[in-house]
Amino acid sequence: MDHFEYRDRKLFCEDVPVSELAETYGTPLYVYSEKVLVQKLKEIQTAFAPANPTICYSVKANGNVSICRLMGQHGAGFDVTSGGEFFRALKAGPAGSKIVFAGVGKTDAEIRYALDQGVFLFDVESEQELLTIGEIAKSMGRKAAVALRVNPDLPPKTHVKTDTSVKGVKFGLDIETVVDVARGVVGHPGLAVVGLHMHLGSPILKVEPYKQGCAKGITLIKALRELGHDIRYLNMGGGFGINYRKDEAQPASAFAAVILPAVKEIGCQLVLEPGRFIVGNAAILVSRVVFTKSTGGKHYVIQDAAMNDLIRPTLYGSFHRLWPVQPAADVPVEPDVNGDPDDPNPFRAMANCFNQDVVGPVCESGDFLAKDRPLPTLKRGDLLATFSAGAYGMAMASNYNSRLRAAEVLVTGSTHRLIRRRETFKDLVACEEDCLT
Repeated sequence: MDHFEYRDRKLFCEDVPVSELAETYGTPLYVYSEKVLVQKLKEIQTAFAPANPTICYSVKANGNVSICRLMGQHGAGFDVTSGGEFFRALKAGPAGSKIVFAGVGKTDAEIRYALDQGVFLFDVESEQELLTIGEIAKSMGRKAAVALRVNPDLPPKTHVKTDTSVKGVKFGLDIETVVDVARGVVGHPGLAVVGLHMHLGSPILKVEPYKQGCAKGITLIKALRELGHDIRYLNMGGGFGINYRKDEAQPASAFAAVILPAVKEIGCQLVLEPGRFIVGNAAILVSRVVFTKSTGGKHYVIQDAAMNDLIRPTLYGSFHRLWPVQPAADVPVEPDVNGDPDDPNPFRAMANCFNQDVVGPVCESGDFLAKDRPLPTLKRGDLLATFSAGAYGMAMASNYNSRLRAAEVLVTGSTHRLIRRRETFKDLVACEEDCLT
């Protein structure tokens, strides 16, 4: 990961030793690199520059207000999926930022809130939603700008729980019916159908799905224009994969090479909604070993980060590289991992390492960060770094087992600052105390 590197067998984030951050802020701790965040946003901006795109950072990947604010300061708008995310985007600013509101279950209150706050586009996922937005906008004396989200019915591309464009998922309008739905709202006083939206899932490591999706999008935009809709936006969502292992992902330029020709052909303004691509490799989760044990032929490292801090391994079977913050002199300075996502055992032989399960304190057998992972001998008090933890880490964290959610810190060069304090026991019951009788 860029800007996370070992120097003299000590892990640094930019120019700050990670051990120093752990001592200052405690563990578990999310550590973010500002340089990575800005660098990955600029990579997308540069790759797609010929289309002058509207890039809306996906708040669901990581909604920390300081991170969102950094994105806004460097030219991004925001993609949100709830009223709460909309509130975060407004809090982050800057004023006038373009906000796209996606999601299959927008409530009436959320729709009104978005209209009142000057939403740029609604990504619409069903006929009922489209009609509801239209009626609410009409009642408010507004005309809502919407992009119809189509499910292009492409072959499976990623994990079944994050593949959003195969037949039968809850997302989007069926490709066979989207034109008929659009026909029914021609001339609607509360609606302006101005875009087509197509989010294919995440993380996607190949460009072919985008090429296939763009081809279908061009056909649909032509059909929608023939109906009389002024289609000005093609929203290709996000979903670009990252390197969880080693060099398995594509650069932004590879995706641009297949998307830009379609945008030029159809004459639309391109909208993108990247999240994971920007923030995924911008953070590590730092934890401290509490105990170790061996039982039933298994070796366990019990540390203070758990499934409530990073649920991706439990929920998706996801792979995250994991290594000591200060590896001993007789072990490799970092794990030797290949980049083949289909390889069930991506580790090459490493000296003085043996298979261990890295687990947390939560009272669930499914609470783990890694299973059968080659690691050196670890002892109580050692620090571990779980890499590629910036996307859907803190965003999906919970208080399960009444555990306090982690602190977050942002590193800029040789300086660092807290961007979310660690929760307290008082925070756990704050919403309940006033209800006690």
